[in-house]
Amino acid sequence: MQQSLITIGMLAGGLGLFMLAVSMITDGLKSAAGHALRHLLGRWTRSPARGILTGLTITAIVQSSSAVTVATIGFVNAGLISMHKSLGIIYGSNIGTTMTGWLVAIIGFKINVEAFALPMIGAGMLLRLAGGESRRAHIGVALAGFGLFFIGIDVLKEAFDGLADTIDLASYDVQGIAGVLMYAGIGFLMTVLTQSSSAAIAITLTAATGGMMGLEAAAAMVVGTNVGTTSTAALAVIGATSNAKRVAAAHITFNLVTGAIALSSLPLLFWLVHHAEQSMGLEIVPAVTLAMFHTIFNILGVMIIFPFNRYLARFLDRRFVTQEEIEGRPRFLDKTVAVSPVLAVNALALELSRITTVVRRMALEALSSEFDPSVRIRRDYIVARKLSGEVAKFITHLERGMLTEEVSEQLTKVLRTDQHLLACADQALEIARLQADVKEVSDDKVNDGISHYRAEVANLLTMANPEQGDFSFSCCEAQLDEVQSAYDAIKADLLQAGAELRIPIPVMIDILEQNSRIRHMPRQMVKAMHHLSELSMITDVREIESEPESENGVEAVSLQEPPIEQK
Repeated sequence: MQQSLITIGMLAGGLGLFMLAVSMITDGLKSAAGHALRHLLGRWTRSPARGILTGLTITAIVQSSSAVTVATIGFVNAGLISMHKSLGIIYGSNIGTTMTGWLVAIIGFKINVEAFALPMIGAGMLLRLAGGESRRAHIGVALAGFGLFFIGIDVLKEAFDGLADTIDLASYDVQGIAGVLMYAGIGFLMTVLTQSSSAAIAITLTAATGGMMGLEAAAAMVVGTNVGTTSTAALAVIGATSNAKRVAAAHITFNLVTGAIALSSLPLLFWLVHHAEQSMGLEIVPAVTLAMFHTIFNILGVMIIFPFNRYLARFLDRRFVTQEEIEGRPRFLDKTVAVSPVLAVNALALELSRITTVVRRMALEALSSEFDPSVRIRRDYIVARKLSGEVAKFITHLERGMLTEEVSEQLTKVLRTDQHLLACADQALEIARLQADVKEVSDDKVNDGISHYRAEVANLLTMANPEQGDFSFSCCEAQLDEVQSAYDAIKADLLQAGAELRIPIPVMIDILEQNSRIRHMPRQMVKAMHHLSELSMITDVREIESEPESENGVEAVSLQEPPIEQK
């Protein structure tokens, strides 16, 4: 009984040392790399093939496919990497994670811990203590982690040697398909519980080397650990963007497909492993065989999935579609209008009108927000950004031969309108975000002034609707003067209230700053309406002059009134 408790304690301690080591290696190398990891993931993924190499290399270095997968999902979530390019990283990380098995098989069982691992820990911690917060200190943490890695393997090996002597595992052996599935489930469960496929693989390899299980059972557990890594990706995309969810779905799909293929073709894979070991002159021991098996079935998985990468990406594009993505798709920009300057500029004006509607809705809701930005404001912000990106993409794809000086001027107005609208959207999001920090005041005169000021801003934003038949740019300009007058009046009231200590000075400053942000919204909106009015007037005139062009089905924007000189 006492020996069993000691063995269980050694298993727990060895596993703990191993997981701590992997964590130190991952954190140390990630910190030492600094922006290099982001650079590698962001710049070295111009094609899926390069993405595979990048994912393989980084995972082999940091010893954590989960860390690379989560980092990739984070970059996709932030828009730094496209979903299509990230698939290569996911495939490569699965191959890179097999490096753990090779470290355990080739080095872990053959080193003298006292002569090799302990000096690594000492040197690593010396670098950590002497390095402060420099890159050298992080490298020291990673070096100490490698030392603990081998100590953990040594403790696990001794624990499994003792366990094999005290427990008769033959009575628990399950043969056939049921046994394969059972061991695969055990590997999956170990990875989910430890959140580390490296730890699960280390346990499997040491158990097989200690005679605890046969090669086929251990191979099934290795496949299970591979599938178990999908749990990390599934947890990482809770509340994430649609593209991030698609990346996680690709990761899950790849691991499930490769796992199913590996379990259904174990004899064939072992035949390949046997020939690979002989051709490479490797020692025929369970740990090496399992490491080779892990590598071969992941490489075969990539070879099988990669030719269908484009189809998988298209399939995923149709999944997890959000309302923002639907609204963020352009309605008027396509190849049929890109061949004609009149139609192209006209379509851009129509799309800008859509962006105006979304931004105006954001601004009006920001004025009424009392707490953090609502879900609606955040969604509208995403839609406005997506539509803006589509406008820019459409302009870059226009035929160079049609870009006369006159057309270039109109495209300049398009870009200026777009930038003013985005500036208004940025202000609306910031106003809503900071609204909770602005404390209410009890002074009736100040409150009435604030309400009047916001009402004037809301009136202008309501008027700035190019889709209304009675839209008038001159009325928008006149209303902007009313907004400025209301702003000046409430600013004077606030300063006086602060000087008379009717409201606290910090509260007065917060309200003044918030009012200043609010003032920027209608200004940016009026500037956008100025350029959009000019743009729409020209396209309207051209549409009359070239009526046959209207057969393409694109209507001209009519804003009713030519612009007047902007104040």
